[in-house]
Amino acid sequence: MEKYEHHVKQWLKENRARAARLLQLLVRENSTRGNESSTQAIVIEKCRQLGLTLDIWEIGGDELKSHPAYCCDRQSFDGNPNLVAVLKGDGGGKSIILNGHIDVVPVGDESNWDYEPFSGVVECGKLYGRGSTDMKGGNVALLMAMEAIIATGIKLKGDVIFQSVIEEESGGAGTLAAVLRGYQADGAIIPEPTNMKMFPKQQGSMWFRITVTGKAAHGGTRYEGVSAIEKSLIVIKSLQQLEKDRNARVTDPLFKKIPIPIPINIGKMMSGEWPSSVPDTAVIEGRMGVSPDESIQSAQMEMEKCLQDLCDQDEWLKRHPLKLEWFGGRWQPGSLETNHPLINELTKRFIEVKGEPPVIEASPWGTDGGILSTVGHTPVVVFGPGITAVAHDANEHIILEDLFAASNIIALTILRWCEVAESS
Repeated sequence: MEKYEHHVKQWLKENRARAARLLQLLVRENSTRGNESSTQAIVIEKCRQLGLTLDIWEIGGDELKSHPAYCCDRQSFDGNPNLVAVLKGDGGGKSIILNGHIDVVPVGDESNWDYEPFSGVVECGKLYGRGSTDMKGGNVALLMAMEAIIATGIKLKGDVIFQSVIEEESGGAGTLAAVLRGYQADGAIIPEPTNMKMFPKQQGSMWFRITVTGKAAHGGTRYEGVSAIEKSLIVIKSLQQLEKDRNARVTDPLFKKIPIPIPINIGKMMSGEWPSSVPDTAVIEGRMGVSPDESIQSAQMEMEKCLQDLCDQDEWLKRHPLKLEWFGGRWQPGSLETNHPLINELTKRFIEVKGEPPVIEASPWGTDGGILSTVGHTPVVVFGPGITAVAHDANEHIILEDLFAASNIIALTILRWCEVAESS
């Protein structure tokens, strides 16, 4: 095994510039929601050059849209395909899914960027651009790991199933479509930007909307009305208490360095049309975190009870109940035992490459790992290069040395997990 590992590590060392160029190509394509096709075309061509067996399809259809885990407000996926590319093994080894999403979030205010958001500029060992960290850098780490194995002539026993999916940032419809297409494995790695930490557990999350009803009146006689904004403040206070109560129950040591393991975030609020009027409607929108050890449904029920209790205690809300809706993005929670063989193997290869043990924590955000594990029944660990703090921020970038190290760690893990065939 050592000679195969040596060949792979040597090839990756000699082809670092190739990895950086590939990442530049991907970052220079704008693959925000609905625009994934041009970037996906680059990935498809790369996989074709590697001689992988390709499965390219446009997601959608009744099976996907009627599935309980499906949550997406996108009207059409036309022209923006999913990709699965398989390196077929000789048989007898464990299989692995390498899952990455190709979609990126919008760039925001471009004036906050030091470089053009889709430039792919390399400066002081960092590559800049939207998607460099989240998560095209991770995708390149996967592709380079596979290319190193192929280029050195190594044959594997188990299958390597590379997935480049759309729609992760809005709830995971692309990965769900791949699961429903029949793709499962003995293990999976998702190289999200974890700062090179390992996440065996992923927080789930979902978006909510609460509509608060008031009574309109002139601002000069506001006492004749009921301000929906003022009522929304007590709603927010109740949600803050709910967050506190839910987090007090989280005792998993993997969350010990995360100040709020499962947050309830108020991200948007809308109310009022005129400064001199009492607003009769307020709308609160936010995100509710879900523990790896609970279901989406149980978390929803807990918020519903919280709001019902508030209505029972407030005379106005008792007569004008709050309206709660679950909409938009939803990410399934995921959990893997820390002594799982995949975690153990990945840890050994991490130490081999980095010379120190990895940090193992719970993910502070949702990933497609929840769908792979809960729907696809595939053990998942989230591990990859990239900087969590800049993932959706201006000046998003990735440290190229981390990308190169992740490629090595993942390639060596594949060799051990899938096993080298005697025909190599």
